[in-house]
Amino acid sequence: MTNFHILTLFPEMVLQGLHTSILGRAVERNCISIEAVNIRDYTLDKHGKVDDYTYGGGAGMLMQAQPVYDAWRAVEERIAARGASGSRVIYVTPQGRTFHQKMAQELAQEEDLIFLCGHYEGIDERVLEEIVTDEISIGDYVLTGGELPAMVMVDAIARLVPGVLHNTDSAVTESFGDGLLEYPQYSRPEIWHDKRVPPILLSGDHAKVDAWRLEQSILRTKERRPDLYEAYCSRKA
Repeated sequence: MTNFHILTLFPEMVLQGLHTSILGRAVERNCISIEAVNIRDYTLDKHGKVDDYTYGGGAGMLMQAQPVYDAWRAVEERIAARGASGSRVIYVTPQGRTFHQKMAQELAQEEDLIFLCGHYEGIDERVLEEIVTDEISIGDYVLTGGELPAMVMVDAIARLVPGVLHNTDSAVTESFGDGLLEYPQYSRPEIWHDKRVPPILLSGDHAKVDAWRLEQSILRTKERRPDLYEAYCSRKA
């Protein structure tokens, strides 16, 4: 079981997005747990303030170290209370390493993952230095906060946790599972808008179907992601 702890200023956004569909059912079956921790609950400011101006000037406000640190410490204390050995703390930032499927597979092995979501101009560097183990980005663009990237990563990681997907083959055969993009898929009816399902898929010959799917994956990857195709060819050489 993997426990996801998301430190955020907008817990309702995270919970509404992640407690639905496959992940919501996985939570109900105790395959994973997802909690959103409101950083604002840990500020010492009587008005609930968690940000201030940056030293040196500049546009925008910065999240302060104290409420972030205390929110993190509260989660770590709960983790320690149940006898766990600690957690990875992921700061969601465009300055981090770019998230990918192998990273999701690695993180899915962890018992506890803490995601730290920034806002405004970011978070005081001092607390990042003290608590963060991983800085991760989902791409070379900037969003208004870390909640959406955190939700993307939680979704990608959670579906690799045993028991989350009913069909255990799904996580293996999808895009990036073997370094290739997924082959095209078809369902009923057999003919739609004068387009037929490829005859090989109706043959009942599983070996030929598997060979066709691999061929299609290779062709699709070569066309759409030449970088992945080159890496695949290098591994097969």
